[in-house]
Amino acid sequence: MEFRLLGSVALVTGRGDVVPGPAKRCSLLAMLLLRPNTAVQVGRLIEALWEEEPPAHARTVLQGHVSRLRALLAEHGAREYGVEIATQGAAYVLRVPESLVDAHRFEELVGLAGMQGGPADTVRMLREALSFWQGPALTGTVQSLHLQGAAGGLEELRIASVEALAEAYGQLGEHGRAAAVLRTEAVAHPLRESLAAALMLALGRSGRQSDALGWYHRTRRLLAEELGVDPGEVLAGAYATLLRSAEPAPVPDRPSDRPAVPELLPRPPRGFTGRAAELAVLDGVVGADEAPVCLVTGPAGVGKTAFAVHWAHQRRADFPDGRLFHDLRGFSDAPPSEPGVILREFLLALGVAPQRMPETADAMGALFRSLTARRRLLVVLDNARSSEQVRPLLPGGDHCATVVTSRDRLGGLIASDAARPVPLRHLPPDASAALLTSVLGTERVTAEPEAAARLATLCDGLPLALRVTAARLAERPQWTLDEMAAELADEQGRLAALNVEDTGVAAALRLTVQQLPDSAARMFRSLGPHPGSDVDRFAASALAGTSPAQASADLDRLAAAHLLTESVPGRWAAHDLVRLYARQVAPQADPAGVRRLLDHYLATGLAADAAAEPGSQPCFTVPADFRRPPAVREFEDRCAAMAWYEAERAALKGAALTAAELGLHDRAWRLALVPWPLMLWRIRDGWTPLLEAGLASARAEGDLAAQSRTRALLGWVLHEEGRDVEALVHLEEAPGLAARAGDPISEAIAYVNLGVVLDGVGERSRAGDLMARAVSLADRIGHPSTQVLTLHHLARHCLDEGAYEAALGHVTGAERLVSPDAKVGRAQLQMTRGEALAGLGRPAEAADLLGRAAAAAEAVGFTEGAERAARLLSRLPADR
Repeated sequence: MEFRLLGSVALVTGRGDVVPGPAKRCSLLAMLLLRPNTAVQVGRLIEALWEEEPPAHARTVLQGHVSRLRALLAEHGAREYGVEIATQGAAYVLRVPESLVDAHRFEELVGLAGMQGGPADTVRMLREALSFWQGPALTGTVQSLHLQGAAGGLEELRIASVEALAEAYGQLGEHGRAAAVLRTEAVAHPLRESLAAALMLALGRSGRQSDALGWYHRTRRLLAEELGVDPGEVLAGAYATLLRSAEPAPVPDRPSDRPAVPELLPRPPRGFTGRAAELAVLDGVVGADEAPVCLVTGPAGVGKTAFAVHWAHQRRADFPDGRLFHDLRGFSDAPPSEPGVILREFLLALGVAPQRMPETADAMGALFRSLTARRRLLVVLDNARSSEQVRPLLPGGDHCATVVTSRDRLGGLIASDAARPVPLRHLPPDASAALLTSVLGTERVTAEPEAAARLATLCDGLPLALRVTAARLAERPQWTLDEMAAELADEQGRLAALNVEDTGVAAALRLTVQQLPDSAARMFRSLGPHPGSDVDRFAASALAGTSPAQASADLDRLAAAHLLTESVPGRWAAHDLVRLYARQVAPQADPAGVRRLLDHYLATGLAADAAAEPGSQPCFTVPADFRRPPAVREFEDRCAAMAWYEAERAALKGAALTAAELGLHDRAWRLALVPWPLMLWRIRDGWTPLLEAGLASARAEGDLAAQSRTRALLGWVLHEEGRDVEALVHLEEAPGLAARAGDPISEAIAYVNLGVVLDGVGERSRAGDLMARAVSLADRIGHPSTQVLTLHHLARHCLDEGAYEAALGHVTGAERLVSPDAKVGRAQLQMTRGEALAGLGRPAEAADLLGRAAAAAEAVGFTEGAERAARLLSRLPADR
């Protein structure tokens, strides 16, 4: 048992990381761990758990979190490690050996590094200290002053340690490595002069004088623009040193900014063994060719991803401008990633601001190739299904390298882009034995060399099968390797067919599942029908018919058996082969599991809807035979709800299609509407097929209200995609359907959507009439969020008509009704009021409102709104 503060706050166990719970519980654990074996007053803890004024019942909430933390620690055997939470009067103390806390070990190693006699020992100590960092300190906690201060202090010590590491590298003459460790931090902290100065000197000493001088001028300009100051003594001194050391390289009048240095690689694989020949081949290809494209191929389970990631980590110094990685999911049950989605991720990593992002995938590709034209960059594209998937993602520079992994040979990529194949075959016996040794230890494997060789033969050298088998042995120290080999031999008929891709892995997985506790085995079988690429404990509990707490324990158990991995905290994913096997055994699972899953998504969707758009009409009522799950996830705010929509997008789409295939159309159309807040947030993100499927199910049900709501949303999406003719087909139908269904809220929304599109195609008179009718409907039913929506759109219509006084009146009416929690809506109303005031010749008032609207939109991540407000501001008279 260990505790993590340097990254996502977590309890680290032999079965994987355990997130304590919601943000306040993580914050409580962090506060106690920051002061181990010291009483922390209740008042101080309450201050840390609430960003603003704590509620009257704060002490009760705190006590509840303490109780749950105690239960969590007990569940994981905390007493065996000398860990407990004790009460001392009006305080709590976490008794824990400080060596179990990563922040303490980090600080201890940093202190020891400063006492070393030579730079080599200092490097070793500091590298070990920095290895504890898994992300920003105290991730997942409340952003209170106490915790922000603690996180800031740890971050300061981390940066100082990086600077000390670079200095030690410099003392060893390894100036290139010093520059590499400093560059990432200098990009992340561009105004920290000590980092910039150290990086300049390291670059200069490694022979990169022009880069060093360019970095000085970049930092000098940033200091002037951001802070209005000149370089300080440290930065100016480093510049002078560079100028004295050599003839100064010419510096452009306006040096261009270098892009960020992205590091998107997954963690290096543990226990990687063998592949020396293949690694040498890859080294040779990359070293010999310009803009090489390397194609790592082999059967499923042979370790292509581990091979590529291991090699990429080993060659960091060869790619100083960064390393990009993406799983293309070409052989996954989840839909393949779209090129535009991947390019957007790459461009963001390279420092392109979201508001500067091109709109189309082709334009993103052109910008990506331009940004990489003069860089030394590595791109790893994992799990490619076809050459077409890869080509749009190839970088543009001669000094860039691309590594592609695939089960397919991708002959088209070889023909068009001179890709060099690097085939991976099954591991030979010695490498297979080494892999077993990495898990089981040298003593156990060398004691039974013949049995180890036999296991390697039975697993046919497939790393996945070997790892699963080794995991089973690791959990059964009383078993001999010979006994395990005898059990595997019973599957000889299947193992003989290992060359037909999946069969041998399925045999090993079947044996693994048989050895699981009953609840974990049931969970594994239950996961088969899940339509997404990963799952949280609530969806898993719905599938298995158990509680979220039990589901979490079962998922952790499956992760310990190497059947799942916790891809991000709180979400578990299976290798595609494992997921395939789970689906093969799914008929043994509870046949009601799929229906429970569908109802889980309906219930959670309504909860997310309420958090994301407070006060709005729920997107549906539940079906008559709906069964509410025993536990439904709660969302603290809009951000949490939107994050859930993002994480579950693929699963929601799959659930909707599954429901339709099963004839459960009453669920299917509702599931298609569940992510509507995300649809409006990312309107041009390919929602049309899902909504069309939802409409087909609504029509199959004969549900008029469902058809109206689906058509209204589908029409809006089509309009935003520039497909107004198709949009009008749906929007002309939607109001009448809602009226026949007796659903005035949907009728009003449908009229608004239709009016907006009619405005766009020039039918302004009819558009105004429809919007006025929508306002009248909303007023009649007295539904505030619908009243706000209709009034706002009528105001927008009046603005387009030049009726600024009327627009101002409608906005004023909407502002009286808008919810304080509807921050996006309030920002939109401020913008519309600002436009109306500008039209009435009141530019000073307009500028004030638009400035506040831009700040409010930026604060909630409403980038499109912030950009619009900025554009409106720029059009106001300069002498306002």
